Amino acid sequence: MIAAVTSLRALDDYPLVTFDKIRFADTDPMGHVNNATLATFLETGRVEMLHPDGGSLAEPGCGWVIARLAVDFVGELRWPGNVHIGTGVTRVGSSSVGLEQVLVAGEDVVARAETVIVQFDETSRRPEPLGEATRERFARWRLDTDTA
Repeated sequence: MIAAVTSLRALDDYPLVTFDKIRFADTDPMGHVNNATLATFLETGRVEMLHPDGGSLAEPGCGWVIARLAVDFVGELRWPGNVHIGTGVTRVGSSSVGLEQVLVAGEDVVARAETVIVQFDETSRRPEPLGEATRERFARWRLDTDTA
């Protein structure tokens, strides 16, 4: 059984906050934003972290893959508007990083997510250990464990 995402953090508790525009094309016949689009909004938050200034935190010859993505859909998201995306680091392993994210529209949390990303060697397609500079960068985005 997969446990529910349990964070009750406010958007301001996340060390990295960005936003995305909700497009009419994101809606389904029910008039709310499709669940797959919420995963795309979460990706926007991860990209802000993993590719600052168009570069990459990955070691040379490496990239990032998602090993786990768990999303709790806790509210309805509708067009038009913006969605704010909070992203923070919960864990730094040898080759993987745990992230916690939240999607907020207005004052309402619409989704919470936990993601595990893994740095992998683009040639061998195997996990690659994080370098010290990358580990330090992720440490700056660490979530306060007393807030959750």
